[in-house]
Amino acid sequence: MNKISVAIATYNEGKNISKCLESVKSWVDEIVIVDGTSTDDTVKIAKEFGASVISADNPDMFHINKQKAIDACKSGNWILQLDADEVVSTDLKKEIIVAINNQQPITHSLQSINGFWLPRKNFFLGRFFEKGGQYPDYTLRLYRKGKGKLPCKSVHEQAVVEGETAYLKNPLLHYPYPNFAHYLEHFNKYTDIFADELIDKKISISFSSIVSFMFIKPFLWFLLTFVRHKGFVDGFPGFVFSFFSALRYPVSYIKYWEKKKLGNISK
Repeated sequence: MNKISVAIATYNEGKNISKCLESVKSWVDEIVIVDGTSTDDTVKIAKEFGASVISADNPDMFHINKQKAIDACKSGNWILQLDADEVVSTDLKKEIIVAINNQQPITHSLQSINGFWLPRKNFFLGRFFEKGGQYPDYTLRLYRKGKGKLPCKSVHEQAVVEGETAYLKNPLLHYPYPNFAHYLEHFNKYTDIFADELIDKKISISFSSIVSFMFIKPFLWFLLTFVRHKGFVDGFPGFVFSFFSALRYPVSYIKYWEKKKLGNISK
């Protein structure tokens, strides 16, 4: 039987971490957590579940700590990278065990597969999304040790895996926002990171970029998620999510404009 290590990065996840660890503690071989100096009881809870906890800084690009957790895994020859607000469903657990031990037919032999994409179900405003591009929200989280890593360049990036990958069918349950206020906190953080990415890309401040980021990009994104991907099926929560995810373009651009025009960013 192949062994599995779970890798998690945390920061003040005391309200989430128990559900996450409860969903994996009985069937994985190791849990490694890199904690970004939490001020709540995250570390205490993690240790109660037998996790190995490593203290670190809390960088804005939190994928850095995720990669540190991946690198620190020792026991497993497969790595399952989770966020603290995610729960492995019972059916997904069974499917993972079967898949990595090659106990059912898959597209290729296990020897040629170094990673698996997991379908993620996202919980928002009291319901799991079914449409709007939010389900199945495939994410590459299970990979053979030494074959997968995070580029640590973008907040929405996927892991990069050497070799072939395959898809699992049962969902990883994601509970990112306990309330809308919490969503807005994350929205503010994500748009800060997006604004920094615009700085790195040296986007020009011009009439065309203003029109693009303030009008065209958000309009097209809303049409894509709410209409083409049928976000309307998810009712008012689907509308709110599509609307605010489209708003990330103008909000990030305004933050970028503010930094460039009122700060010390060279033109």
